[in-house]
Amino acid sequence: MYADLRIDQIVPNPDQPRKFFDKDAHRELTESIKENGLLQPVVVRVVEGEEAPHMIVAGERRWRACKEAGLTAIPARILEDIDEEKAFVLSISENVNRADMTIMEEAGAYADLVALGWKPEGVAKTFGKTKTHIEWRLGLLTLRPEVAEWVNEGKIKPNLSWHIAQLTWKHQMIVATRYMRGDFDSEADATNFAQGLRMAEDQTSLVSEKEPTVEEKQERQKAKTKTTDKLGRVEEVVMPLLEELTKVKPEELADILGADLGRYVRQMDRLASQVTLARRVLRQANGIAQARQVAWEAAVADVKEEKAKEALVQGEVKADDPKGSEAEAQGEAEVEAKPVAKKAAPKPASPRAKTAGPAKRPASKAPAQKKAQAKGEADVKPEAVAAK
Repeated sequence: MYADLRIDQIVPNPDQPRKFFDKDAHRELTESIKENGLLQPVVVRVVEGEEAPHMIVAGERRWRACKEAGLTAIPARILEDIDEEKAFVLSISENVNRADMTIMEEAGAYADLVALGWKPEGVAKTFGKTKTHIEWRLGLLTLRPEVAEWVNEGKIKPNLSWHIAQLTWKHQMIVATRYMRGDFDSEADATNFAQGLRMAEDQTSLVSEKEPTVEEKQERQKAKTKTTDKLGRVEEVVMPLLEELTKVKPEELADILGADLGRYVRQMDRLASQVTLARRVLRQANGIAQARQVAWEAAVADVKEEKAKEALVQGEVKADDPKGSEAEAQGEAEVEAKPVAKKAAPKPASPRAKTAGPAKRPASKAPAQKKAQAKGEADVKPEAVAAK
């Protein structure tokens, strides 16, 4: 049923999936309505117990613009016998393919349906999306608020934002701030870095139980030397040849090679394909290497913080027990402080996100071991970083 309703007889839906309305677009729509009136009716449903008898199902942006334009009545399509869930689905359907609906609004709308018992495949079918699209959007809901805001504003692209969402909140902020700061040459490099941090999170510990053997170190060095030599030959041999080739004019090459040109073109195409693949692999490796370094530094900082807390607790125990110092001096008793539990980084549950295992806490050391460590007889070596 269609009717002209007073604008004060209509209220917006508090559960409207769209929360962000572009100011410039709103101003343009307002001016258009002042000039031409409302061409597309809003869709409302009858409600009871509200401040107005009709609630918007679709068209809140148009309703806002009509109020701004000074209209007192607007055309509306009135839906009867429709429950809140059906109205919500219609509202999502009206907005989900609009360019100005933010990615986080879309994710939140799908999550509301899942909370009502919908399956991702059912949501996908209803809105003409793939199941993967729905699951990736739902995966964004584990983003910490600051990062989600950047995603909402379009400052972080959807693909990268999903990879960031798979990380702990601490690592999410590291990737997002570095990306916003322009530390990466491309979005792909930022994605590689995020994936590298995810690999580091999946490790049970960044510090191996034992140091690599001499043989293992030698094998690693041989592999590094061999790979470095291959990459060096590319720079020393292939690059100069290609640079020299590009200096020759096409007509001269046509005269020199003639009918053989087709074969060399195919060879160059294969070479270009391999270069593209090698470039991708090297960029992925670079992202992983950078992420391991960041994760290593964070792990070392966590260990230092934990040891500082242990020392603080031990100091408090000794201060509360005057006999403790005397007993330790005489060797009659050794009081060892209980380690402080390490607080995990907050991260909400997600249908897609994996929970990273807690970092392995170093075992408490006896006083004699601590003295030996102070003398440099025991320390943590960077070579002990676990390789993936």
